[in-house]
Amino acid sequence: MKILLCIVLLLVVLTLFAVWPGKRRDALRAPFLGRNCAHRGFFGKDQRPPENSLPAFAAAAQNGYGIELDVQFTADRRLVVFHDDTLDRMTPAKGFVHDMPWAEFSAQPLAGSDEHPPLFADMLRTVAEANPDTPLIVEIKSRSEYKHTYLEELCRATIAELKTYPGPYCIESFDPRVVGIVRRQAPGLLRGQLADSYRSYRKTGAHPVPAFVFSHCLGNFLGRPDFIAWCPEKRNWAVRLCARLGAMMVMWTALPEHDTRKLEAENDAVIFQWYAPKQQYK
Repeated sequence: MKILLCIVLLLVVLTLFAVWPGKRRDALRAPFLGRNCAHRGFFGKDQRPPENSLPAFAAAAQNGYGIELDVQFTADRRLVVFHDDTLDRMTPAKGFVHDMPWAEFSAQPLAGSDEHPPLFADMLRTVAEANPDTPLIVEIKSRSEYKHTYLEELCRATIAELKTYPGPYCIESFDPRVVGIVRRQAPGLLRGQLADSYRSYRKTGAHPVPAFVFSHCLGNFLGRPDFIAWCPEKRNWAVRLCARLGAMMVMWTALPEHDTRKLEAENDAVIFQWYAPKQQYK
């Protein structure tokens, strides 16, 4: 019995160590609290203007919303704003973004429009000109095959660009390795761990073990995130524990069919898409 109790206690301690978020930093949280943040900019279902385009970002800033966006490298290590790993959905081209050089990538039309995927630097300038106080939530895209040195360079480039931006910003990622790198490279920067439900990870083909680990924030020990960005599904025990331990809670992605008032009441910030909520709800 004593051995069993010791094993249970050890598992509890290890779980707490793995899940525990970072120390509460209210000053860094303040610009994001109660904010509605436009997912990939302010755009409609008709992709006019297209998601992650300069007009979509300008519209979000001009309307007083925060902005959530995604960054990744092209083949020649240009830092660009683009959500998907591949170009297939949003452009006529096929293949991975990280395999296409900037000159070719930048020529691709977004969703059949006259807009093209922008450099991160151009996005920052556009938003700063429209509203320099716009809070930015920047997701660093990652894949399991990316090596540590590649992720180090990607994080370093993102942080360097953000230092030119006059408004508040933070970084998030689904990859705990990225959150850990941001913690080391820029410890004074607000950072967040994105997480999806176990069911969603399994639907995309993830093995049960990593699906459980990522959905239950068991990589938090790497980055000690300030906030957890969680999906519309019911919070699991680990996400609820993070909230009780003081983590800021961010919701992604609120859609018109959701109970948006409930989501605003339950979260410190909301990332929304395809509707026009209040700029600030708290």
